[in-house]
Amino acid sequence: MADVITLGWRERLALPQFGIASLKVKLDTGARSSSLHVDELEAFTRDGHTWLRFVVGLGRRSIRQVRCEAQACDRRVVVDTGGGRSERWFIRTEVMLAGERFEVDINLTDRRHMLFPMLLGRTALVGRFKVDPALSYTLPKPAHTQTMVPKP
Repeated sequence: MADVITLGWRERLALPQFGIASLKVKLDTGARSSSLHVDELEAFTRDGHTWLRFVVGLGRRSIRQVRCEAQACDRRVVVDTGGGRSERWFIRTEVMLAGERFEVDINLTDRRHMLFPMLLGRTALVGRFKVDPALSYTLPKPAHTQTMVPKP
């Protein structure tokens, strides 16, 4: 476990597939799956597969928005912190965090009443990162917070 990076309970990460260079994220070892706040979620069919079209807001007031499309990888029931159950769409995409680039399954949901637009759960953290709840924003702030060019 010596190679595992220690991070704070809140950090910033990038979603390169969508051209998002910096997004605030809560690292939550109590949550199994990862979640991303989206608006205008729409499922459609492309080449016989289910795809999702959605909007990601880049800030508390979601003034800056990125329109995204991704192939759905699953749809399953998620239990939230209050015990409520809801069926959610999942996508698989790359994230960049602490110099590491890796794929993670993320469910798309309405998190507008949460403090963070994204939650990174323990399945994404295990074996990669340790979370110290006494720390916050341990990583340097990205030089720019504008969108990056999406990976083709």
